[in-house]
Amino acid sequence: MLAKNQVFTAEITDITSDGSGVCRINDIAVFVPNTAIGDVAEIKIVKVMSRYAYGIVEKLITSSPDRIEPVCPKYKICGGCVFMHMSYEAECRIKSNIVTEAFARIGHLVPKEILPIFASDSIEGYRNKAQYPYADHKYTDNKVVPTFGFYAPRSHRLVPVTYCVLQPVTFGDILRHCEEELGTADFNAITPYNEESGNGVLRHLYIRQGFHSKEIMVCFVTAKDNNIIRKQLTALGNTLIADTPEIKSVMLNVNPQKTNVILGNKTICLIGKDTIADTLCGIPVSLSPQSFYQVNTAQAERLFAEAKRLAAPKKNELLLDLYCGAGAIGLSMADEVGKVIGVEVVPQAIEDAKANAERAGISNSEFYAGDAGEIASKFASEGTTPDIIILDPPRKGCDEQTLNACLKMSPSRIVMISCNPSTAARDAAYLCENGFTLDVLRPADFFPRTRHVECVVLMSRNES
Repeated sequence: MLAKNQVFTAEITDITSDGSGVCRINDIAVFVPNTAIGDVAEIKIVKVMSRYAYGIVEKLITSSPDRIEPVCPKYKICGGCVFMHMSYEAECRIKSNIVTEAFARIGHLVPKEILPIFASDSIEGYRNKAQYPYADHKYTDNKVVPTFGFYAPRSHRLVPVTYCVLQPVTFGDILRHCEEELGTADFNAITPYNEESGNGVLRHLYIRQGFHSKEIMVCFVTAKDNNIIRKQLTALGNTLIADTPEIKSVMLNVNPQKTNVILGNKTICLIGKDTIADTLCGIPVSLSPQSFYQVNTAQAERLFAEAKRLAAPKKNELLLDLYCGAGAIGLSMADEVGKVIGVEVVPQAIEDAKANAERAGISNSEFYAGDAGEIASKFASEGTTPDIIILDPPRKGCDEQTLNACLKMSPSRIVMISCNPSTAARDAAYLCENGFTLDVLRPADFFPRTRHVECVVLMSRNES
């Protein structure tokens, strides 16, 4: 047995899906964050469970060949970048293994072909969206300062951050500009929001940028709305634009609810346009604060192109795009098929999809707002027979109703894009138990340095 505060020397032999290293001490698995395979370290036990334990590195004795110096001084306390202490090549190996092992262990599936992981061309500055909470932060000298930052893992404890390496440099410039201005008397009405009491005004600073257009939207999320707040935030927006002319839109979103949801239902344009423009897979898109949009545009375009290659669309075919978001995947294939039908539960996303199709001059598409399972079941009962079904579900994966509807419609190919290998393996196994074959599996890294990994799979109907 292990006991808290004991120290052992051990070697890290594996990495979990959340980025923690794994070693075995007295034949018990011990999970150790911020380690790499091949590290030998003195490890202090900090928590003991019935079958496993958690530890921290007290002293690194031998460094793994994969280990590098992190470029961010706050990565350990921020918790967002679990792989920043190792090479990107090692990270991609680990993420590829996470995907293939999930399909083997959960789905009991062996794909006919496993393709190399889609590594990201950029591992810094790739995010086109960021949301920064604003709160009073108490420093070690007991000085309390209103600060932007990120919440530490599994908490709402603010970690002050004025620049994140995963985001464009311009975002950090905007963040620091706002923090400096909000500390002056000119903006005395814009106090930090307090989650516990519900007092205060500014909850978040929300920034998004078009990857191709470079247009920037700055959105202030507040708990209240009045003329003084609007006047001061408009003044702040004007100072931002003077420094950063790429800012084409300054918005105010009002969220008075005590909730973890960032955006509220009320949005006002303070300066400029109420949307910014960009393109995704050649499709013109218009982005509001509420618009669904892939956070890593370059990787999304590569993965959607791979989905198109795997789907192998033909001119006379019907493509059904379930969980379609703003329609990017289906619309990117519209010129190769007879018709595209998209389904998404978020009404705003469907309105965006229709507008995107119109802007692109695509006339062979239809979009429906509603639950994917319910609408797919309706299509199946009506005898709709798509040749290709695209599945791009949320992290929880597809529900059984959706999968059964897909089986009933009996497409020749199903292409699934997933942000959760575990649920993708589960859903693929269900489809393969009921008449489909897993032809291709390809991991993809949308979010370098973080624990997240995506994948795309091709399944074909087994005619026998």
